[in-house]
Amino acid sequence: MATSIPTLRDGATTLRPIRVRDAKALERELLANRAWLRPWEATSPVAPVSWDTRGSIRGLLAAARTGSGLPFVIESGGELAGQLNVSGMTYGSLASATIGYWVGERFAGRGITPTAVALATDHVFFTLGLHRMEICIRPENGPSLRVVEKLGFRYEGLRRRYIHINGDWRDHFCFALTVEEVPQGVLQRWRAGRAPATAASIPEVDLIAARRGIALP
Repeated sequence: MATSIPTLRDGATTLRPIRVRDAKALERELLANRAWLRPWEATSPVAPVSWDTRGSIRGLLAAARTGSGLPFVIESGGELAGQLNVSGMTYGSLASATIGYWVGERFAGRGITPTAVALATDHVFFTLGLHRMEICIRPENGPSLRVVEKLGFRYEGLRRRYIHINGDWRDHFCFALTVEEVPQGVLQRWRAGRAPATAASIPEVDLIAARRGIALP
């Protein structure tokens, strides 16, 4: 089932469908932010990082045509700021999806990323009818951890050597929301100051385990 990619807006922040002709602009932004983004960049355990941006976009659009993904460009005030991808979309008894994203360094700390995540999650919940949204974040990624804290995503646990990032298998903290937790929507709850302040709190045992790389008890 093909998934229509909408355009979603709140204030100066826009999520719009990614296009193959965005490739050059995205490459410029990725290169300009190389040092900022490299620690969080997904890599392959069997091949070097590919800079085939057009091919990557075509792959994302193919996933949208099968109904398993929603690839967006993030814009701020009409300027390209980054990407957000909803992936792993499944229906039926699981009805779940995962969000990944990046923004350029000059856009960080301006509320753009939490707004984009909230817009995408609300669309997946209330338009597409999915039940659960997940975000997995490296323990060292402070800016992304602040995003889930702001939006009240609930901490679910530490995943060992979960995703190949920046040349190795990396631990990730997992956070999620279900639609029952946000009947008024993620964006509205955040704007109203009603996101639970401690939902994304990480237990000390997981913080220690992530820092030391030891097995959990």
